[in-house]
Amino acid sequence: MIEPFDLVVIGAGPAGEKAGAQAAYFGKRVAIVDRRADPGGSAASKTGVPTKTLREAALYLTGFRRRDLYGAGMDLSPDTVLERMRARTAEVVKLSVEAVRLNLERHGIELVQGEARLGPDRAVRVETPSGERVLHGEVVLLATGSRPFHPPGVPFDDPDVHDSESILELRRIPSRFVVIGGGPVGCEYASIFLALGAEVTMVDRAPHILPFADAEVSEALGWVFREHGMRLLPETTVTTTERVDGALTLSLSDGQILVADAALFAAGRAGTTDGIGLEEVGVRTDERGRILVDETYRTTTEGIYAAGDVIGPPGLASAAMEQGRVAVCHAFEIPFKETVDPLAPLGVYSVPEVGMVGMTEEAAREAGIDVESGRSPFEANARARIAGTTEGLVKLVFGREDRRLLGVHIVGDDASELIHIGQAVLHAGGTIDYFIHSTFNVPTRSEAYKYAAYDGLQRLSAHA
Repeated sequence: MIEPFDLVVIGAGPAGEKAGAQAAYFGKRVAIVDRRADPGGSAASKTGVPTKTLREAALYLTGFRRRDLYGAGMDLSPDTVLERMRARTAEVVKLSVEAVRLNLERHGIELVQGEARLGPDRAVRVETPSGERVLHGEVVLLATGSRPFHPPGVPFDDPDVHDSESILELRRIPSRFVVIGGGPVGCEYASIFLALGAEVTMVDRAPHILPFADAEVSEALGWVFREHGMRLLPETTVTTTERVDGALTLSLSDGQILVADAALFAAGRAGTTDGIGLEEVGVRTDERGRILVDETYRTTTEGIYAAGDVIGPPGLASAAMEQGRVAVCHAFEIPFKETVDPLAPLGVYSVPEVGMVGMTEEAAREAGIDVESGRSPFEANARARIAGTTEGLVKLVFGREDRRLLGVHIVGDDASELIHIGQAVLHAGGTIDYFIHSTFNVPTRSEAYKYAAYDGLQRLSAHA
């Protein structure tokens, strides 16, 4: 018996949840299929929420960066710290999953647990714990997410070799921790374990960490990491990972040998598309299993759309949510959301955080724009001095002729929150004068925007 729906979504992560809610809000009958009993996807249970919770728990339980400020702090054993971190993470994950479940119920969406496989004419066969169900959607949305990419030759079957999901299962804090990959995930976990007292080494093939970021911000974050004792090895790769006399040993391209208690390979992610029948219905993918879509998120098969991590970068929950909403609006011709925000911010939840939106200084110059920049270090910010977290800066990139804001780049505490101020001005097509004429509460970190703008004006005057 075929059960008819307007929309059948495969995957209950951020893209699937928000797409389903958007369609249901406009009166569509929606079913969401997920192999897990709990909705929310990896963002709720494996990557986003757990990583950020671990970060906050590690900072609180260790007093990292605050002991020197007050001369006091908690002194817990490593086992106690890890136990309480895991307990807090489990609690927040449970709350996040329940929030997704309540949202689906509120919109009247049917959540179906089981393994889904595409059939002809937008049929979706689902193997549930109680038997097979066949759902039919006028539209099918693929939002199956992603999984950690495993580079060939890396022994992930070794209990001390981890990817970005298995690292959450650690039962002890390693004394020597090696992170391979200087992207967002690598930076986040490297700084978390540094806060937990591990001796951390980061290996990356790029010249500097976060290679997509503004170079000055990348260098500032690297400086902070080194100041806290992290060892950074740029332009280096791991050639072999093996056990030597029982010890986990990594050989590097420059001839160095690292011995570690645990290693994290943060090598990006690949689309989770195995076993759902893409080839049978003509949905094409790339070499990493990521589904190919057009600007409306339509796949190569009529009536089938895809959104979220399964279509590739940026791999952010925030972007996945918007892609899901936009996809169903196009699919059902709902005149509501037609495009995803072209000025979406990016947050890296390392210690300290990084936030960015718009063009980097390097990208603006490559585009032939005559640019200038202004910056305000947090060491000059009263709120940062009070908190004792004066690392980092706010950097504004703007046009020299018209002072129009082109990009904002922040490294420091609360960067992922502060970046939205710059995003709003970018959306409005504003200039750095906005920050000069605005009144900011004092003391606040956001006041750094004003002084970065003043610094930019001074640079313009000096240039003139």
